[in-house]
Formats: sequence, C-alpha cells, structure tokens
Amino acid sequence: MTEASDSRPPVLKDAGIEVVLSGVRIPRMNAVMERWVQTCRRELLDRTLIWNRRHLLHALREFEQFYNGHRPHQGIANARPLHPVPDPIADPGRIARLDVRRRDRLGGILHEYRHAA
Repeated sequence: MTEASDSRPPVLKDAGIEVVLSGVRIPRMNAVMERWVQTCRRELLDRTLIWNRRHLLHALREFEQFYNGHRPHQGIANARPLHPVPDPIADPGRIARLDVRRRDRLGGILHEYRHAA
C-alpha cells in the first residue's frame, strides 16, 4: 500500500494498526465481532488493570478459551460453542446431590463451574 493510497486515520497509522475491510457478502461479520468485543470489554477489560502488552495478550488468550470452551451462550440450551449440548438431568434425586466446583481464572475475574467427578 503506498503512502498516497493509505486511507488510515493518523492515529491508527502511527500505532501500526492495519484496517481490515469486511467482505461484501458477509453482512453479519461486523455484528458478530462487535458482540465479541463488547462481551470481552464488559466481562474482562472493564474489571482488569492491564499492566503491559504481555499481560493484555495473556488475559485475552484466557478470555478466549473461557468464552469458547466454558461460558454458556444464548442459543440452543445455553450450549458452549465448542461442546455438544449436555444430556438433561431428569432424576430428582441426582439434582439434590449435585456437587458443583468453582475454578477461578485470571485471579477471580472469570469463574468456571463444573460438576465434581
């Protein structure tokens, strides 16, 4: 890209940020990314004091794993994106004996809940 055809705002250009244009035939891509960025900001970045770039990248990696692997999403039975929908618990006795364990991630900002084995 030549300097004359560079349409990036000076702030982005000075920071070395490249602008990626969305595809013409992908109208939902922008909405999906806006939703992810809002969720990341609300659940992680608004609650975290980021010290440096390394800390930011670590926090974003942890959040991405949490978001895709554990956090329930609105949709089909609150299923996680990378896991199948779990079988429902129909036995009332089993529901009364549930042993749930909590695992804190990123110093307690994110919480994972699992059934104890």
